[in-house]
Amino acid sequence: MIRSLHSAASGMEAQQTQIDVIANNMANVNTTGFKKSRAEFQDLLYQEVQAATARSGRRSSEGRPVPIEIGQGTRLVATQKIFQTGDLHQTTNQLDVAIEGDGFLRVRMPDGLRSYTRDGGLKMTSEGQVVTTFGHPLDPPIFIPPDATRVAIDQDGTVKAQVPGDVDLVEVGRIELSQFVNPSGLRSLGSGLYQETEASGRPIDGAPGEQGRGTVAQGFLESSNVKVVEEMIDLIAAQRAYEINSKVIQAADQMLGEAAQLR
Repeated sequence: MIRSLHSAASGMEAQQTQIDVIANNMANVNTTGFKKSRAEFQDLLYQEVQAATARSGRRSSEGRPVPIEIGQGTRLVATQKIFQTGDLHQTTNQLDVAIEGDGFLRVRMPDGLRSYTRDGGLKMTSEGQVVTTFGHPLDPPIFIPPDATRVAIDQDGTVKAQVPGDVDLVEVGRIELSQFVNPSGLRSLGSGLYQETEASGRPIDGAPGEQGRGTVAQGFLESSNVKVVEEMIDLIAAQRAYEINSKVIQAADQMLGEAAQLR
């Protein structure tokens, strides 16, 4: 009976974690470039009451084709990021870019390390350097003349600017993208940033549109890939599963109470 209490308690804890993950997804439904997470669970060890055995002889009726095993509950094993591309929506900002396909924008952190993001809401400093919303410069750095009247970003990442007095656009830099063999292994830093780990593998850098990397769309931003309806369905299922596990604990408690009253 005590086993059922622990098993049901692990189920309640698992569903609480599921709701925590869903809550974070829902909170970021309007976050640019956000990638939803999915909680993954695994059953715990089993207590083997009796093992499966084979018949000792052709005419023998002895033997058990299936074992008797009692499970011990469940546990959280991973929270996987789903890097499915979100919907693109058009903006009026000529520095906004969206990645159509696979890849990450590469930025340089204050400590000199590189991080990666899908948030293409780029800005320009007073010196003309292209940075993210949080001021992290792109890697390699791109500088646009402060007096530029027009900025054009091609699908291959080429950045061009037009300055007063010139008719033609002049190339001022190039946006590069990075790929990972296992993007789900990236470490989430918050603020839409990711950092490579041993699980993600080394970044594969290159120009947009080459070797399976996505292309760059100027004047667009990638929306969150969270689907509200799907999250609501998962929320209802998690809530009901939590309730059912609590009912199991109540039933086990009542049965223990009945056993304690035996005379």
